[in-house]
Amino acid sequence: MTSLSQEGGAGPRTPAATSSRQDHHPGITTRPPSPRKTKRQRADSVAGYLFLLPWFLGLLGLVLGPMIATAYLSFTEYDLFTDAKWVGLQNYTEILTEDRKFRQSVSVTLTYVLVSVPLRLLFALTVAVLMNRAMRGMSFYRSIMYLPSLLGGSVGIAVLWRQIFGRDGAANQLLSILGIDGPNWIADPNYSLMTIIVLAVWQFGSPMIIFLAGLRNMPPELSEAAYVDGAGHFRRFLSITMPLLTPIIFFNLVMQTIVAFQAFTPSFIISNGTGGPVGSTLFYTLYLYQKAFTEFEMGYASALAWILVAIIAAFTAIAFLSSRRWVYYAD
Repeated sequence: MTSLSQEGGAGPRTPAATSSRQDHHPGITTRPPSPRKTKRQRADSVAGYLFLLPWFLGLLGLVLGPMIATAYLSFTEYDLFTDAKWVGLQNYTEILTEDRKFRQSVSVTLTYVLVSVPLRLLFALTVAVLMNRAMRGMSFYRSIMYLPSLLGGSVGIAVLWRQIFGRDGAANQLLSILGIDGPNWIADPNYSLMTIIVLAVWQFGSPMIIFLAGLRNMPPELSEAAYVDGAGHFRRFLSITMPLLTPIIFFNLVMQTIVAFQAFTPSFIISNGTGGPVGSTLFYTLYLYQKAFTEFEMGYASALAWILVAIIAAFTAIAFLSSRRWVYYAD
């Protein structure tokens, strides 16, 4: 019996032996990949890369190329008319230790960011809550509320804003009706930055639309359950709506902070490119522009640009690190 089981194959077989016999079985063949299918895959890949080619060209020519160039120029002395001269860390050292206008521009920009961003988000959230209702003509009202974001960044609106807050502008004319003699908002250093902050808050449409999308996608069951338990509108908003909305708040906070650091047009137009009065509206980007295109210190301006990148990256990192404590994700 032992010999029969060993020779005839009636005994137990190991998995290795079974797989080995199946691999060499004449009835089982492994078909090689079809050449026609491989050619089709290659054609699809080529077509995909061709569609991506404009994006890659834009990335190399408009993003990575200028970034590499400015990174090199930030270590040089360059004025557009002569060859760049390598100076090492001299530009960065001068900026951080000797440049008073740099410190002033940082102070003005930080004030603008820390005041305008929270006010814009608060105003956007308030309007989004009001717009989150079933009401006739609501789509029209939402479009009207979004309109300032489309127009607010234009040169024309900045010019109009300068006229409104001028000495004889519409703002002072309204105050005169109440018997108040308004100041020259643009020329007074105590109020000039505030006018630009008001302009920034007026452009609340973009975060409002994002807040509205978040409110529309909230599950109604939680609010209905809280209503059954006796919670009022304010309690439901604080205990249910706000925690569920924290990811949207976080996204808007990061994006609006980056946009605020890059603000340029209002300061340039309202102050006629000087950053006045007394440097009260000297935004960081405006000072960078002055160094690059007024004084033609391209190497110095490139160093300023990279310092701005570091500042924005630091604020973004702080936002991400702090988000672990207050952003709620349902999953």
